[in-house]
Amino acid sequence: MACNLIFCALVVILMKLLKKGAEGDIFATMDQGRPAILKTRNKKPYRNSLLDNKIRRQRTIREALIISEAKSFGIFTPLIYRVNTKDCAILMQHIRGAVVRNLRGKKLVWACKEIGKIAGTLHKNGIMHGDLTTSNFIVSNGRVCTIDFGLSQKTSRIEDHAVDLRLFKEILNSAHVGQMEKLWPSFLSGYRSVVGTDRFQSVLGYVSVIEGRGRYAAVI
Repeated sequence: MACNLIFCALVVILMKLLKKGAEGDIFATMDQGRPAILKTRNKKPYRNSLLDNKIRRQRTIREALIISEAKSFGIFTPLIYRVNTKDCAILMQHIRGAVVRNLRGKKLVWACKEIGKIAGTLHKNGIMHGDLTTSNFIVSNGRVCTIDFGLSQKTSRIEDHAVDLRLFKEILNSAHVGQMEKLWPSFLSGYRSVVGTDRFQSVLGYVSVIEGRGRYAAVI
Protein backbone atom coordinates (compact mmCIF):
# COMPACT_ATOMS: atom_id res chain seq x y z
CA MET A 1 0.00 0.00 0.00
CA ALA A 2 2.83 2.37 0.93
CA CYS A 3 4.57 1.60 -2.35
CA ASN A 4 1.40 2.39 -4.28
CA LEU A 5 1.05 5.73 -2.47
CA ILE A 6 4.66 6.60 -3.23
CA PHE A 7 4.15 5.69 -6.90
CA CYS A 8 1.01 7.83 -7.12
CA ALA A 9 2.83 10.74 -5.50
CA LEU A 10 5.65 10.47 -8.04
CA VAL A 11 3.16 10.44 -10.91
CA VAL A 12 1.50 13.61 -9.60
CA ILE A 13 4.86 15.32 -9.21
CA LEU A 14 5.80 14.46 -12.78
CA MET A 15 2.57 15.92 -14.17
CA LYS A 16 2.24 19.61 -14.96
CA LEU A 17 -1.05 21.15 -16.03
CA LEU A 18 -0.57 22.94 -19.36
CA LYS A 19 -4.14 23.72 -20.32
CA LYS A 20 -7.51 23.44 -18.63
CA GLY A 21 -10.51 23.42 -20.91
CA ALA A 22 -14.20 22.62 -20.99
CA GLU A 23 -13.57 19.45 -23.00
CA GLY A 24 -10.51 18.20 -21.12
CA ASP A 25 -7.23 18.95 -19.37
CA ILE A 26 -3.74 18.72 -20.86
CA PHE A 27 -0.76 17.68 -18.73
CA ALA A 28 2.96 17.48 -19.46
CA THR A 29 4.42 14.28 -18.05
CA MET A 30 6.97 11.53 -18.71
CA ASP A 31 6.49 8.05 -20.11
CA GLN A 32 9.34 5.53 -20.02
CA GLY A 33 11.88 8.34 -19.88
CA ARG A 34 10.40 10.30 -22.78
CA PRO A 35 8.41 13.58 -22.59
CA ALA A 36 4.70 12.94 -23.05
CA ILE A 37 1.33 14.66 -23.03
CA LEU A 38 -1.62 13.29 -21.07
CA LYS A 39 -5.07 14.43 -22.16
CA THR A 40 -7.98 13.64 -19.87
CA ARG A 41 -11.66 14.23 -20.60
CA ASN A 42 -13.59 15.96 -17.84
CA LYS A 43 -16.77 14.53 -16.41
CA LYS A 44 -19.93 16.55 -17.06
CA PRO A 45 -21.95 16.65 -13.81
CA TYR A 46 -25.08 17.86 -15.64
CA ARG A 47 -25.25 14.58 -17.62
CA ASN A 48 -26.41 11.19 -16.45
CA SER A 49 -23.25 9.46 -15.20
CA LEU A 50 -23.68 6.35 -17.38
CA LEU A 51 -24.35 8.46 -20.46
CA ASP A 52 -21.46 10.76 -19.62
CA ASN A 53 -19.02 7.84 -19.30
CA LYS A 54 -20.21 6.44 -22.62
CA ILE A 55 -19.85 9.77 -24.44
CA ARG A 56 -16.41 10.52 -22.99
CA ARG A 57 -15.19 7.00 -23.78
CA GLN A 58 -16.45 7.18 -27.37
CA ARG A 59 -14.89 10.60 -27.93
CA THR A 60 -11.58 9.47 -26.45
CA ILE A 61 -11.44 6.46 -28.76
CA ARG A 62 -12.53 8.54 -31.76
CA GLU A 63 -9.87 11.18 -31.13
CA ALA A 64 -7.08 8.60 -30.84
CA LEU A 65 -8.22 6.82 -34.00
CA ILE A 66 -8.45 10.06 -36.02
CA ILE A 67 -5.00 11.19 -34.88
CA SER A 68 -3.55 7.88 -36.03
CA GLU A 69 -5.54 7.96 -39.27
CA ALA A 70 -4.37 11.49 -40.06
CA LYS A 71 -0.79 10.34 -39.59
CA SER A 72 -1.39 7.45 -42.01
CA PHE A 73 -1.99 9.84 -44.89
CA GLY A 74 1.01 12.03 -44.19
CA ILE A 75 -0.08 14.62 -41.63
CA PHE A 76 2.41 15.26 -38.83
CA THR A 77 0.59 14.40 -35.59
CA PRO A 78 1.77 13.20 -32.17
CA LEU A 79 2.36 9.48 -31.74
CA ILE A 80 -0.25 7.80 -29.55
CA TYR A 81 1.43 5.85 -26.73
CA ARG A 82 -1.60 4.53 -24.85
CA VAL A 83 -5.36 5.01 -24.61
CA ASN A 84 -7.10 4.50 -21.27
CA THR A 85 -10.81 4.05 -22.02
CA LYS A 86 -11.68 3.60 -18.35
CA ASP A 87 -10.34 7.02 -17.34
CA CYS A 88 -11.00 8.55 -20.79
CA ALA A 89 -7.38 9.58 -21.25
CA ILE A 90 -4.82 9.58 -24.06
CA LEU A 91 -1.08 9.47 -23.50
CA MET A 92 0.79 10.80 -26.51
CA GLN A 93 4.07 12.22 -27.77
CA HIS A 94 5.03 15.69 -26.55
CA ILE A 95 5.87 17.76 -29.64
CA ARG A 96 8.41 20.48 -28.89
CA GLY A 97 8.40 23.63 -30.99
CA ALA A 98 6.81 27.03 -31.60
CA VAL A 99 3.04 27.38 -31.46
CA VAL A 100 1.90 29.00 -34.72
CA ARG A 101 -0.15 31.55 -32.78
CA ASN A 102 3.13 33.02 -31.48
CA LEU A 103 4.82 33.35 -34.87
CA ARG A 104 5.19 36.63 -36.72
CA GLY A 105 5.95 37.91 -40.20
CA LYS A 106 7.00 35.56 -42.99
CA LYS A 107 7.11 32.54 -40.66
CA LEU A 108 3.44 33.01 -39.85
CA VAL A 109 2.51 33.46 -43.52
CA TRP A 110 4.36 30.25 -44.38
CA ALA A 111 2.75 28.39 -41.47
CA CYS A 112 -0.74 29.45 -42.59
CA LYS A 113 -0.11 28.03 -46.05
CA GLU A 114 1.02 24.75 -44.46
CA ILE A 115 -2.10 24.73 -42.28
CA GLY A 116 -4.16 25.21 -45.43
CA LYS A 117 -2.51 22.12 -46.92
CA ILE A 118 -3.17 20.17 -43.73
CA ALA A 119 -6.83 21.22 -43.64
CA GLY A 120 -7.16 20.27 -47.30
CA THR A 121 -5.61 16.85 -46.68
CA LEU A 122 -7.93 16.21 -43.74
CA HIS A 123 -11.00 17.25 -45.71
CA LYS A 124 -9.96 15.29 -48.78
CA ASN A 125 -9.82 12.21 -46.57
CA GLY A 126 -13.16 12.88 -44.89
CA ILE A 127 -12.07 14.45 -41.61
CA MET A 128 -13.17 17.73 -40.08
CA HIS A 129 -10.70 19.01 -37.47
CA GLY A 130 -13.34 20.92 -35.54
CA ASP A 131 -10.98 23.37 -33.82
CA LEU A 132 -8.89 24.86 -36.59
CA THR A 133 -6.98 27.62 -34.79
CA THR A 134 -3.36 28.79 -34.85
CA SER A 135 -3.05 27.52 -31.27
CA ASN A 136 -3.46 23.93 -32.44
CA PHE A 137 -0.44 23.82 -34.72
CA ILE A 138 3.22 23.59 -33.70
CA VAL A 139 6.25 24.21 -35.91
CA SER A 140 8.79 21.53 -35.04
CA ASN A 141 11.99 20.91 -37.02
CA GLY A 142 10.67 22.76 -40.04
CA ARG A 143 7.33 20.93 -40.15
CA VAL A 144 3.87 21.85 -38.87
CA CYS A 145 2.36 19.41 -36.39
CA THR A 146 -1.41 19.27 -35.89
CA ILE A 147 -2.67 18.76 -32.34
CA ASP A 148 -5.97 18.63 -30.41
CA PHE A 149 -8.40 16.52 -32.41
CA GLY A 150 -10.88 16.55 -29.53
CA LEU A 151 -13.68 18.02 -31.64
CA SER A 152 -12.79 16.23 -34.87
CA GLN A 153 -15.22 13.98 -36.72
CA LYS A 154 -15.46 11.86 -39.83
CA THR A 155 -17.41 13.79 -42.46
CA SER A 156 -17.16 14.62 -46.15
CA ARG A 157 -19.94 17.23 -46.11
CA ILE A 158 -18.98 20.54 -47.70
CA GLU A 159 -20.90 22.36 -44.97
CA ASP A 160 -18.77 20.80 -42.23
CA HIS A 161 -15.52 21.56 -44.03
CA ALA A 162 -16.66 25.14 -44.51
CA VAL A 163 -17.11 25.44 -40.74
CA ASP A 164 -13.42 24.57 -40.32
CA LEU A 165 -12.43 27.32 -42.76
CA ARG A 166 -14.79 29.85 -41.24
CA LEU A 167 -13.37 29.24 -37.77
CA PHE A 168 -9.81 29.66 -39.02
CA LYS A 169 -10.78 32.92 -40.71
CA GLU A 170 -12.35 34.18 -37.48
CA ILE A 171 -9.17 33.33 -35.55
CA LEU A 172 -7.04 35.25 -38.04
CA ASN A 173 -9.40 38.22 -37.74
CA SER A 174 -9.11 38.26 -33.96
CA ALA A 175 -5.62 36.99 -33.07
CA HIS A 176 -3.72 38.09 -36.19
CA VAL A 177 -5.78 41.02 -37.50
CA GLY A 178 -2.69 43.00 -38.51
CA GLN A 179 -1.63 40.37 -41.04
CA MET A 180 -5.04 39.15 -42.12
CA GLU A 181 -4.59 40.35 -45.72
CA LYS A 182 -1.57 38.05 -46.12
CA LEU A 183 -2.52 35.14 -43.89
CA TRP A 184 -5.99 34.26 -45.23
CA PRO A 185 -4.90 34.18 -48.91
CA SER A 186 -1.86 32.11 -47.88
CA PHE A 187 -4.08 29.61 -46.09
CA LEU A 188 -6.47 29.43 -49.04
CA SER A 189 -3.58 28.90 -51.44
CA GLY A 190 -2.41 25.88 -49.46
CA TYR A 191 -5.94 24.52 -49.12
CA ARG A 192 -6.70 24.88 -52.83
CA SER A 193 -3.45 23.17 -53.83
CA VAL A 194 -4.68 19.99 -52.10
CA VAL A 195 -8.45 19.85 -52.67
CA GLY A 196 -8.48 21.20 -56.23
CA THR A 197 -10.32 24.14 -57.78
CA ASP A 198 -13.84 22.68 -57.91
CA ARG A 199 -13.94 21.51 -54.30
CA PHE A 200 -12.23 24.74 -53.21
CA GLN A 201 -14.91 26.87 -54.83
CA SER A 202 -17.69 24.77 -53.30
CA VAL A 203 -16.30 24.97 -49.76
CA LEU A 204 -15.43 28.67 -50.03
CA GLY A 205 -18.91 29.35 -51.38
CA TYR A 206 -20.42 27.75 -48.31
CA VAL A 207 -18.13 29.84 -46.07
CA SER A 208 -19.88 32.87 -47.59
CA VAL A 209 -23.26 31.27 -46.81
CA ILE A 210 -22.23 30.83 -43.15
CA GLU A 211 -21.04 34.44 -42.98
CA GLY A 212 -24.32 35.59 -44.52
CA ARG A 213 -26.24 33.75 -41.81
CA GLY A 214 -24.17 35.53 -39.18
CA ARG A 215 -24.93 38.97 -40.64
CA TYR A 216 -28.63 38.11 -40.89
CA ALA A 217 -28.71 36.98 -37.26
CA ALA A 218 -26.99 40.20 -36.21
CA VAL A 219 -29.63 42.30 -38.03
CA ILE A 220 -32.50 40.33 -36.49
